[in-house]
Amino acid sequence: MPLPPALSSDLPAPADAPVSAPTSAELLDFVRRTAADRELVDSLPLDPEGRTWVRLDGPGGSEAWLIGWPPGTATGWHDHAESQGAFATARGTLTENALAVRLPADGWKTLELADGLDRSRRLPEGTARTFGRHHVHEVLNESTDTHAVSVHAYYPPLPLIRRFSRTGAVLRLEQVERPEDWQ
Repeated sequence: MPLPPALSSDLPAPADAPVSAPTSAELLDFVRRTAADRELVDSLPLDPEGRTWVRLDGPGGSEAWLIGWPPGTATGWHDHAESQGAFATARGTLTENALAVRLPADGWKTLELADGLDRSRRLPEGTARTFGRHHVHEVLNESTDTHAVSVHAYYPPLPLIRRFSRTGAVLRLEQVERPEDWQ
């Protein structure tokens, strides 16, 4: 006999039950809670010369990272392919520059961007945001003297990252990285 609905949700899922994909709201909640974990944030080793990172267990099979940003460091322009994501600033202030355009999946090397596509936002400590698939951006720690720390989560786990260079309105595909390149 089936259990009443109020009780059945308390039972563990069978071992072979598929894990449901985390929503943007769940990714956002995860990065916010993790960024607020002072003990975890303070445990990240910081390097004065380059970014540092530690992989975390994200919700629902997502890929998550705790990242340290020395003063003056940046990701460069990139996207996350088919993954949606969220990130939160746990310490310091980050700047995100983004493009309000969906790039073609493949078959191009250089694109001329139309006017009005640039977006920029400052993300001080405690600020978080989500982004959808094909989000093109760069993240920077523009401080000259303060490390920043952030938490990032992506679902599905990153299949690849495309890296771009930008000169004015011209965006050029420079490199495609796969998980084995950064793990």
